[in-house]
Amino acid sequence: MTDLVFADELPAPDSDEAAPKPLEPWVVMIVDDDVAVHQVTQLVMADFEFSGRRLQFLDAYSGIEARELLKSRNDVALILLDVVMESEHAGLDVARYIRDELKNNHVRIVLRTGQPGQAPEEHVIKTYDINDYKEKTELTKRKLITVFYAALRSYRDIMIIEQSRQALRRSIDAITRVYDSQNLRRFASAVLEQVTHLLGMDARALCASRVSAYAASNCEGHLKVLAATADYSRLLVDDEICNLPPEVKTALDRALIDQTGYFDAHHFIGYYRSSTDNETLLYMQFSDPVDAQARELLEIFCANVAITYESLLLREEIQETQRSTVFILGEAVERRSKETGAHVRRVGELSALLAETSGMRASDVEFMRQAAPLHDVGKIGIPDRVLNKPGKLDAEEWEVMQTHARIGFELLSKSDKRILQLGAIIAHEHHERWDGAGYPRGLIGDQINIAGRIVALADVLDALVSGRCYKEAWEFDAALGYITEQSGKQFDPGLVQQLFDNLDAVHEIYRRYPDA
Repeated sequence: MTDLVFADELPAPDSDEAAPKPLEPWVVMIVDDDVAVHQVTQLVMADFEFSGRRLQFLDAYSGIEARELLKSRNDVALILLDVVMESEHAGLDVARYIRDELKNNHVRIVLRTGQPGQAPEEHVIKTYDINDYKEKTELTKRKLITVFYAALRSYRDIMIIEQSRQALRRSIDAITRVYDSQNLRRFASAVLEQVTHLLGMDARALCASRVSAYAASNCEGHLKVLAATADYSRLLVDDEICNLPPEVKTALDRALIDQTGYFDAHHFIGYYRSSTDNETLLYMQFSDPVDAQARELLEIFCANVAITYESLLLREEIQETQRSTVFILGEAVERRSKETGAHVRRVGELSALLAETSGMRASDVEFMRQAAPLHDVGKIGIPDRVLNKPGKLDAEEWEVMQTHARIGFELLSKSDKRILQLGAIIAHEHHERWDGAGYPRGLIGDQINIAGRIVALADVLDALVSGRCYKEAWEFDAALGYITEQSGKQFDPGLVQQLFDNLDAVHEIYRRYPDA
């Protein structure tokens, strides 16, 4: 990743840009039944400021009122808590309520009492989780200021640690989600969603990439938008850079030309060039200024994103090569038997449809889509005189034809790759029958692997509606009639029902993959 250019290296912002928002004040709660204590404390501390932040006071005049306020507030930094109010131990009950019931360990509690005998200091400090104990008579202006500095400094440091812990958790969660993405578009969407979540800020963002010729077989050299937040929803996936808003296009063009990323108060433009010369751009516009800590987290996160992007790109290329190889192999076998190559694709899609409606996981559905086209790979070992005989096979020829199930299994089972292992099962069992009258092993019912049962149905349906050297193509309704007749005999009746429940999707498969 290249170095980033920071705000002081960029042109000055427009003069009409909104002034920075003032920092939020420290919230201090005074819990005391004496109105004068509230008034004097606020008067004495009226001009107090710490870390550029003023004070905001909340008033509670009883322990009960304090509890009600604290139920809806988690931003209180300091509580000045009287001991004796509606009862002799009302303040102590509030302290225990804060720590034990609200589970608030961040707020600093300073116990103030005008009757120290009612709550001895040693006992209170030992028994209750408070941070300081003061008698009201000793709280002069100077000592009160000291108490405020000590308490707010402690609260600030605790919250920095807490925010860092939360940021770390969000970072880990964000990166985990990115690594779980199954393809580049889901990956890009995860980047945008998780980066904004990571920073806890509203942002308008988009992610774009330009793929090198080395890494992909198409679209090289063109910058494509992979994902966009709702503010840029008008940009379609795969929209080109020429259709981007002018200010976004200008920022991305500059990053591409300079081959570096940029920061300013409200923008982040990340530029990443991988080892295979793929370029990734991340444009983010924030409603609030991005501080140094957020920039650092963003840079670390995006560095991981760039590495993951390259890995996913390579993985997707490998998967696409694998899919293409499987289809080429399946089509080669089908062409040898003078059948259309679209058959293997349709069987793959029909099998994936039935796998999905059977409740298989998305990854298993994809494996079915890729493995099903290998169902007849064993036909490579069948002589042409049998494979392409125009008429009905005699008993000897039929016995030879049946060996293609075993041949396919033996070819594919030699590999330890999951797709080929699944292909071996399918090749071996897609001619078994639900009633046990199939081949090669005469398996019955659930003894047949679900993958074999699925492909058995998909293969027969497509074989019936497709022309073969030994028969004419059937009408679709006639093929469905045969499937109905053979439900519970040749086919798993549950799968047959799923097929009929999803006929619209079946017809869509035939629309997308017609015979040439």
